[in-house]
Amino acid sequence: MKKQLSCQELVKSYLDKIKKDDGKIHAFLEVWSDEVMAKAKKVDAKIAKKEKIGLLEGILIALKDNLLYKNHLASSGSKILEKYIASYSATAVKKLEDVGAIFIGRTNMDEFAMGSSTENSAYGPTKNPRDLSQVTGGSSGGSAAAVTAKMCVAALGSDTGGSIRQPAAFCGAVGLKPTYSAVSRYGLMAMSSSLDQIGPLANTVEDAEIIFNAIKGRDAKDATSSVIARSEATKQSRFRNDKIKIGIPKEYFVSGLDPQIKQNILATVAKLEKDGAEVKKISLPHTDYALAAYYLIMPAEVSSNLARFDGVKYGLSSRGKAKNLLEMYNQTRANGFGAEAKRRIILGTFALSAGYYDAYYKKARQTQEIIKQDFVKTFKDVDYLITPTTPTTAFKLGERTDDPLTMYLSDIFTVSVNLAGLPAISIPNGLINGLPVGLQIISRPFEENNLFELGKIIETTHYLNKKPRRLPAFTRRLIIATLGRFFALCPNSWPAINCSAN
Repeated sequence: MKKQLSCQELVKSYLDKIKKDDGKIHAFLEVWSDEVMAKAKKVDAKIAKKEKIGLLEGILIALKDNLLYKNHLASSGSKILEKYIASYSATAVKKLEDVGAIFIGRTNMDEFAMGSSTENSAYGPTKNPRDLSQVTGGSSGGSAAAVTAKMCVAALGSDTGGSIRQPAAFCGAVGLKPTYSAVSRYGLMAMSSSLDQIGPLANTVEDAEIIFNAIKGRDAKDATSSVIARSEATKQSRFRNDKIKIGIPKEYFVSGLDPQIKQNILATVAKLEKDGAEVKKISLPHTDYALAAYYLIMPAEVSSNLARFDGVKYGLSSRGKAKNLLEMYNQTRANGFGAEAKRRIILGTFALSAGYYDAYYKKARQTQEIIKQDFVKTFKDVDYLITPTTPTTAFKLGERTDDPLTMYLSDIFTVSVNLAGLPAISIPNGLINGLPVGLQIISRPFEENNLFELGKIIETTHYLNKKPRRLPAFTRRLIIATLGRFFALCPNSWPAINCSAN
């Protein structure tokens, strides 16, 4: 039996899925239903005329609410930007649009990307599709939930200290944090400019790779984007010709790590070693200082970046109620920012203030450089590092909201990568008590291709223990016409990229 599926039918199936399930998950803040259907109709018309279609033509991608999409709302999960409409599109968004992607909606997030559970959103928390009593992780929790709940094919998120990888681990998705500068940050609402990076969340490593290859590269509008990114990241991998060397940093397997997660990750490493990889125990001696350094550098940049939201140019303004300019500033920011944003603004302002800059911020930057050098030395001896993505599986909603320090510890295995500017990917590595476990792979700068290579091997061989029956990657240009095969294989499934035989 063979069935042809139009792009409009495909889109409608996703919209029906959102309508059915998102009321209880709350992955989306807004769904652009009419716009999406109109674009799907145009794709069908192009296919009917046998016109050339884009690399991702008709593929539904969700956008984290801190990414600008021209003429669409973008609030960054905050009341202070509740009615802000973007006047231009982020470069990463524009690049996806240029190859035919359709953006289905904007996803929920921790306010201005400040959080590890998506409970800091001004619009309410997102719940984990795997278990509605658990958090999704953050700050890209809406994007991770939308992907794993099959409400979109893939999503964009941002990662400052683990905000793509941590929710990917909690929800059971693939999440890539690219090398700093590999993807333009133009059009991403800045949280911590020296650490932020845009990246994909998807259901397979291959899908994440395709999205990354579509958005990477130099951008004249972002001075920090790298010329090297395009050539180095696409360089032919020698992965299959060389014996790979994997480092296991002892600092990531310490007390505080769930023993079952430790056993889970090391079991996968043992399988890789059995298949010929060389595994070394290594040390990143300054790992213990990473979280402290991060929570000084990041808030300092937050206090600077969020100073622009003052009620003058855009967003919420209390000018009608204030007696003078200073009162307008104070009222706007007091009413517009949530508790976590205020906490980090205050902490960052303190760290940068006279008398404390040298004692705190300057030392944090010095520590960051030492942490970078730890990785440089380590990557002289190994090709990859494998670690847990998070110390625990997803925790209960509300469990850590009154204890910010415990919440911050959720990022303990991810922040070092951001401080060092390295690429890292989190991939699902089985379940513990029904909740996903994330395995993190870290590599040298601009070696995303090698991350994808190893990730695919773990994904297909070591995690599933059999090669999954699956459709070709969603970049196949005639996917709209071939989706009938998917339904023949999995008639009860919602449209998705992967399909494992029952």
